[in-house]
Amino acid sequence: MDHQLRISTAIEDLDVPLIHRFLSEESAWARQIPIETVRTSIQNSLNFGGFLGESQVAFARVVSDFATFAYLVDVFVLKEHRGKGYSAALIAAVTAHPQLQGLRRFMLATGDAHGLYAKFGFTPPSRPQTLMEKYVPDAYVRVP
Repeated sequence: MDHQLRISTAIEDLDVPLIHRFLSEESAWARQIPIETVRTSIQNSLNFGGFLGESQVAFARVVSDFATFAYLVDVFVLKEHRGKGYSAALIAAVTAHPQLQGLRRFMLATGDAHGLYAKFGFTPPSRPQTLMEKYVPDAYVRVP
């Protein structure tokens, strides 16, 4: 088996059911997200699929205007493929992408991967007092 992670930004390469399963069942941030919401988010983002051979094992997407701002979201490596440097390879591909150069602000939110992102120049906000959010953590939870 090829252990070199191949990164693709082509939407047609993505395994959308796999991405949906991970986000809706395993992620801490998008539990119960509907597959149509995942499809719409992919259509409106710059996506990075990480592949071993033909199998997708990692994913990240960036929401951006490609001029001033970008937001990195939905980053994951499947559990059975962690600890092999694939997350670093994925973030390296994201930060090196030609459309994401020269931005004034590139943001992300993480609960536990600060060390990974710091290697790529991400820091806590320099002026957190200027940032605000409208956060709905249970947006995808289905009410029976």
